[in-house]
Amino acid sequence: MSALLNTPLTMSSREIAELTGKQHKNVIRDIEKMLEGLEIARLNFEHSYIGEDNTKRKCYNLNKELIYTLMAGYNVKLRNAIIKRWMELEESPQLRVPQTLPEALRLAAEQAEEIEQQKAQISSMQDDVSAFDRIAKAEGALNITKAAKALQIKRKDLFEYLHRHKWIYRRNGDSEWLGYASRTQTGDLTHKVTTILQPDGEERVCQRVLVTPQGISKLAKLLPPRLQAVA
Repeated sequence: MSALLNTPLTMSSREIAELTGKQHKNVIRDIEKMLEGLEIARLNFEHSYIGEDNTKRKCYNLNKELIYTLMAGYNVKLRNAIIKRWMELEESPQLRVPQTLPEALRLAAEQAEEIEQQKAQISSMQDDVSAFDRIAKAEGALNITKAAKALQIKRKDLFEYLHRHKWIYRRNGDSEWLGYASRTQTGDLTHKVTTILQPDGEERVCQRVLVTPQGISKLAKLLPPRLQAVA
């Protein structure tokens, strides 16, 4: 537990791209330009991840100071999205650093309780054979329309459930649904990013939220029986 608690709090360039709707390569460009201007070595913050094509790709993990510096160049909506996410990270019990022995003991108790709750949920889902039968044919991430069909519920009911229970949301004035960061980080949702060439020649980056097989499994267990109607 001590190793986790002593890990510095950071936010990755991939998450910044997801929160802002920017392409990851453009966020990388912004970060490298900022680090160059601050005369900070890139290697201090450079990391890597495996892309969908199984190739090693570059990313950056930034601390609070650099996150706030980077945000200065973004518009108010993008800054607000990043700030909200950073506040969520700071408030997360797993990332709190205890200052006293009693606080450390309380944190350990909270984490132990959370682990037990997760075990209970897993056990409950294993016993619910019918829930898994409903998603037997669901392979790969699905858009919400197809997810509703796999779950055998109406499309509008699934949208309503996901919105009400904070799986998906819309930004003000935007017609596109996006997944909450808390759901994409746990692997329940993911986003497919596409670039559309508009009539005026400008490129528009669009994100489409998809439900992963893990998310389908959770929904199969969580959805109330009254919604279980053929879509």
